[in-house]
Amino acid sequence: MKLYYSPGACSLAPHIVLREAGLQFELEKVDLGTKKTDTGADYRTVNPKGYVPTLQLDNGEVLTEASVVMQYIADKVPEKQLAPAAGTMERYRVIEWLNFISTEVHKTLGMLFKPGLPEETKQMMIALAGTRLDLVEKQLQGHDYLTGNQFTVADAYLSTVLGWSRMLHFDLARWPTVQAYLQRVAARPAVQAAMTAEGLTGK
Repeated sequence: MKLYYSPGACSLAPHIVLREAGLQFELEKVDLGTKKTDTGADYRTVNPKGYVPTLQLDNGEVLTEASVVMQYIADKVPEKQLAPAAGTMERYRVIEWLNFISTEVHKTLGMLFKPGLPEETKQMMIALAGTRLDLVEKQLQGHDYLTGNQFTVADAYLSTVLGWSRMLHFDLARWPTVQAYLQRVAARPAVQAAMTAEGLTGK
């Protein structure tokens, strides 16, 4: 398998999951500005959407969209419990959170990266992100991870997206449970290994 990624982007989430799963994989970095990979290839020939992540399977097929890629990886190693068994209510809870993170947290914080964003729009996005984090703060109270005391693909995704707060100067002081959670996730060896591999250590 090969994961196409951009350092610190949402592709960090499946990168973490691959390392948590203990699977063999290759990495290929993508310049999202030029749409070129490290080998000089046009990334759009791999993924016409032009954004990361893309997981290229050994048979040549490709999977895109972080939530889907992570569930595929998790299902390759069910014994790692990175996602509950398909068809269970526990699995649907994880999918519920994956969708919430994708549509309500990722998209909201991602807007703040846009150059030239009007200040009024920026403040609107910050306020909206705050209401979403209020829900996350409440959900995390009383257990270690989003859906209980087992780390899942939803935690890989949420911690990646909330990690952008440092670059965005988005202060998380209002959510102490979220802050403790991010420290807990960051201490996991797979997370540290992924961060190091992407050159993000110390950033």
